[in-house]
Amino acid sequence: MYAKGQTIIQLIEELAPKSLALPDDKIGLQVGSLNKEIKKVMVTLDILENVVDEAIAKEVDLIISHHAVIYKPLKNLRTDLPQGKIYEKLIKADISVYVAHTNLDMADGGVNDVLSQQLELEDITLLEEHTNQKLKKFVVFVPKDHQQVIIDAISSAGAGWIGNYSHCTFNIEGTGTFMPREGTTPFIGKQNQLEQVEEVRIETIIPEEKQNQIIKAMLHVHPYEEVAYDIYPVEIKGKSYGIGRIGKLKQPMKFYDFANFVKGKLGVKAVRAIGNLDQEIKKVAVVGGDGNSFVSKASFRGADVLVTGDIYYHTAHEALANGLTIIDAGHNIEKNILPILNSFLQTELKNRKYSTEVIISETDTNPFQFI
Repeated sequence: MYAKGQTIIQLIEELAPKSLALPDDKIGLQVGSLNKEIKKVMVTLDILENVVDEAIAKEVDLIISHHAVIYKPLKNLRTDLPQGKIYEKLIKADISVYVAHTNLDMADGGVNDVLSQQLELEDITLLEEHTNQKLKKFVVFVPKDHQQVIIDAISSAGAGWIGNYSHCTFNIEGTGTFMPREGTTPFIGKQNQLEQVEEVRIETIIPEEKQNQIIKAMLHVHPYEEVAYDIYPVEIKGKSYGIGRIGKLKQPMKFYDFANFVKGKLGVKAVRAIGNLDQEIKKVAVVGGDGNSFVSKASFRGADVLVTGDIYYHTAHEALANGLTIIDAGHNIEKNILPILNSFLQTELKNRKYSTEVIISETDTNPFQFI
């Protein structure tokens, strides 16, 4: 059995919720439909014509890309121009395209976490906070002998997590009353007779983005035909999310040695190094992609070096003035998320008994060569 496109995207959005994306970021379904069976998925950093050609040759049904294929508003759809050819090939081959960009940058286990882990950083925190997880209070009433079943079900679906503590609930015993009417098939009691049942009020905190799956998990195991539950907004802040990470090296090293360390760990042939090659590096800031707007933040947070891509000439001068060294390892270092994304999807689909295949694009989309 093959997974539907929507099922696969639900998995992606569990890893990288759309709510994490920066305003106006071009994410989500950009080409095609998700209402079809997907035999093969391909994950890629970019969608260029040669990437689409690869997808066609490998009979791919869905491409999941980090960078958008439609970034600017379309004024026309001319198939005699390079970008138009890409859209034409995708549509004719019935290949859908889904994009996860800044939401995948910010997500736990996303781009910036992966880069930080590959650089073996310790005591990793957010470089710059952008948003907080929205929380709600979830309350459900259950017969006493189903209390633990319900707690286990909603906790497995994402309810009741506070920091590294799971199954966080508060329970109050009481008496529930109800009268089953004509047309009902009650779990407890008889039609047209008032029932009094020992019940438990279970209340807990849930993340807004997991509300639907938590309700679904609860309803699946709840014995009642009609379930009483409440959801309330709360003012407390949930988990913080942001762009970039900052952490410490296990052992200090000279900037020159660190530059070579980055090349090896991130799999790049060359880097641009900005700063004194003899400077000692202890604290490292990491931003996947374009990091120009994070130079001041990295310096303010006490970083000795910023590892990122696409640094501008004048930004480099700004960094030097602030005493911050920079490793410009190129925008393409974000490709290091692809094996993680591939493994995540393979595992989740296998656990759900789907036969859908997941592959990584073998096309090199880095536009730069080193001579």
